[in-house]
Amino acid sequence: MHLNPYGEDAVNLAANLANRRPTSAAELADRCRAAGLALESPVTPGDLERAHEALDAWERVVDAADEHERADLLNAMLATASAHPRLTDHTGSGWHLHYRDDQQPLGALLFSLLAVGTALHLTGRGMHRLGRCAVAECATLFADTSRTGRQRYCSQRCANRDAVRRHRARAST
Repeated sequence: MHLNPYGEDAVNLAANLANRRPTSAAELADRCRAAGLALESPVTPGDLERAHEALDAWERVVDAADEHERADLLNAMLATASAHPRLTDHTGSGWHLHYRDDQQPLGALLFSLLAVGTALHLTGRGMHRLGRCAVAECATLFADTSRTGRQRYCSQRCANRDAVRRHRARAST
């Protein structure tokens, strides 16, 4: 996966995986491939376990109380995943940066990708650009990639549901 300067692909992958955790190494591999990751080695149960650790850490970043806590948690992820950036053309798709060592297993690659991509997303777009849906009964995580930076809902469906609820509440008073 080529990281864009805003980290959008990585945070969208993180939200996708966190909201519906993969239950097998094969599912993890399929979903990562669908997101544009080039997998260089077989995906193992150990990769699935490491991916879940990365997603746990990422959810703590999303749920941080303020931007300083968010930065501290993300810095801890970055320290765990630290490697020297390097140029690569491993898939023949053009030169790009990898923030990981060569030939890392998928679990470690995801930890690095999610940490760096989230750091790029937050520093490029704003520290508030991660969240959970504003609908009380929906705990879905999202990465705000909207133009305005004011996303409150995980989907248009939840936004509509909440608008109808507010309308009915006003009409009944």
